[in-house]
Amino acid sequence: MTTSAQPSHASDAPSRSVADRRTVTSVCGFCSTGCGLDVVHSNDSSVPSIVPSLSYPVNAGAACCKGWEALQVTRSPDRGVAPLRRDGRRMVPISWSAAMQEFCTRFKQIQQRFGKESVAFLGTGQIATEEMVYLGALAKFGMGLVHGDGNTRQCMSSAATAYKESFGFDAPPYTYRDLECSDVIVLIGANLCVAHPIMWQHILRNRNSPRIVVVDPRRTETAMAATDHIALRPKSDLVLLYGIAHLLIAGGCVDERFVRDHTKGFGDFVRHVKDFAPSVVSERTGVSTEQLKRLARTIDEGGRVSFWWTMGVNQSYQGTRTAQAIINLALMTGNIGRPGTGANSITGQCNAMGSRLFSNTASLFCGRDFTNAEHRREVADALRIDVGRIPSEPSWPYHRIVENILRGRIRGLWIVGTNPAHSWINQNTFRDILGRLEFLVVQDMYPNTETATSADLYLPAAGWGEKEGTFINSERRIGRIRRVHSAPGEALSDFSIFRLVAESWGCGDLFRDWDSPESVFQAMRRLSQGRPCDISGIRNHDMIDMYQGIQWPLRRESEHATDRRLFEDGLFFHEDGRARFVFDQPREMPERPNRRFPLLLLTGRGSVAQWHTETRTSKSSILRRLAPKRLSVEIHPHDARREKIAPGDDVVVESQRGRIRARAFITPTVPAGSVFVAMHDRATNRLTHAHFDTHSHQPSYKDCAVRVRRIEPWDDV
Repeated sequence: MTTSAQPSHASDAPSRSVADRRTVTSVCGFCSTGCGLDVVHSNDSSVPSIVPSLSYPVNAGAACCKGWEALQVTRSPDRGVAPLRRDGRRMVPISWSAAMQEFCTRFKQIQQRFGKESVAFLGTGQIATEEMVYLGALAKFGMGLVHGDGNTRQCMSSAATAYKESFGFDAPPYTYRDLECSDVIVLIGANLCVAHPIMWQHILRNRNSPRIVVVDPRRTETAMAATDHIALRPKSDLVLLYGIAHLLIAGGCVDERFVRDHTKGFGDFVRHVKDFAPSVVSERTGVSTEQLKRLARTIDEGGRVSFWWTMGVNQSYQGTRTAQAIINLALMTGNIGRPGTGANSITGQCNAMGSRLFSNTASLFCGRDFTNAEHRREVADALRIDVGRIPSEPSWPYHRIVENILRGRIRGLWIVGTNPAHSWINQNTFRDILGRLEFLVVQDMYPNTETATSADLYLPAAGWGEKEGTFINSERRIGRIRRVHSAPGEALSDFSIFRLVAESWGCGDLFRDWDSPESVFQAMRRLSQGRPCDISGIRNHDMIDMYQGIQWPLRRESEHATDRRLFEDGLFFHEDGRARFVFDQPREMPERPNRRFPLLLLTGRGSVAQWHTETRTSKSSILRRLAPKRLSVEIHPHDARREKIAPGDDVVVESQRGRIRARAFITPTVPAGSVFVAMHDRATNRLTHAHFDTHSHQPSYKDCAVRVRRIEPWDDV
């Protein structure tokens, strides 16, 4: 399997077309796969039901359990139904007009006292693209904020940075069809069976009987189903990939014509990987020289080799360079731009790709640079605003926004659609930092998340199925999301909340034409024109429906095709049209296991039924039954014997930063010297170590030193 009247706004008002329509297709709001779900209204029920869309090209009638429950998770009785303002320890309901007055007065007072940079925002990859555009433009061009980032920094910034440096633009090159026509599929730090099960279905439809190679320290569900499992030491993947490149070069397995005609820097890369001989790589990774040679041979013999990675690579202190090492393998073997090939990052959140292009956070709209005067002029012309409103400096990344709250440089914070008091690395410190703010606004579906309970002002937002817009999935497919029922009480779509803020702040004239998500989509077309992500050929939302999603770029409607992989012409987005070989020396792990904390903590997805901080999935009785009842720690039998831990024992998992309670699950699928804890539990990030990739500023969630011991009566956990 697999309340009271709300303000009237165009994106929230009931639509006759929705009421009259028997079935609408809407893209799922959980992971980045972007499945099409048919929402069916029947005569005998006022509650619509969901079935996976048979005709949608992404999922062709399949859905994971989260997709089936996509509407149920929004019907929880603890949804936010009115704005709330803090009154001492209580949160009291207020009107939207009072909420907007509070929002604007408090933030403007902070800016007047400490400067415009003293207020920042944190966004999300889980609201509609049109809402991201509105938030990014409102905050930076209307409210004068300089600093704002999205929670996609936590999952995708390493891949985005790698693509930009290697290809000249953040451009995942593939389509899901590539999974169906590869001869060899190499999955690196990617557990598709759990994290992206519908993508695994594409592999199962591959008629070439492909060799499936999984590179992962754990013997995951995907590794169990693979042809080969490369069980390397945690965080040795960069060394491994350089070693494979060494072997391919030594064996004459390079597509010399492609490298000569379409790349730059290969000679320097050859000299770099000379130091990564099989014996050296085997010693550092724990992978035998025979396995290394077999993997190199498998890649060489494959006619169509595709390389795929996700959070096991990205969430690392050297995630950018590891992603580029994967890209280098694809470039040197010519496995790019053809069906069944590619260096392919798999996105996490439903609209992380939308955030990367259109949130106006890490980069100016559509991959532009805030420091580039020509880019600022392009955006000003596209949006018909004064160029002086556009900041000439980029935002601090997420972790520096957090650090500057601690330093007193940021005094006000607006958090939209994310729960960092649960999900941010080194959670205890983050919660302490939130408490230092003079004013915290949280905009979310639920007022009881770990973050919302710290807010001074809470704004109730609509969820999936309660608003209109688009998402962009992992394969760059722009899909439509539909409003099929009303949000509860006075909750509004994020789009309508942004409109209220703009009017209350006094900058509503800037966005006077943005009266609906469709009107913002027209602005997106103008913003993208001439950029690698050009979507000016997509007329409107209805055209997206007609073609069941459209992959960018689409400069002219006549260009439309079912599969739109990039680089088929061998031209990349650097000015000279060539891809770059980018590489660096591997770095030491910042916090290695030691005598006091002898084990390395790995984190990741726990089950198909769980999603992120479980803010939504925990609301479904079905998903709760499918998910683990208690937090478990996976521990190797050797380590369990040393600590006298038996299966099912209550144990303490402890790092330098905190401790959690879990049940011991003893299994050889986790490597000796390591333990695994699912990321979804609210306690997990008490343990994690706040260190970051120096290029992408992405947190490294999957390595910190811990110890595991049996729980004692005096333990306060």
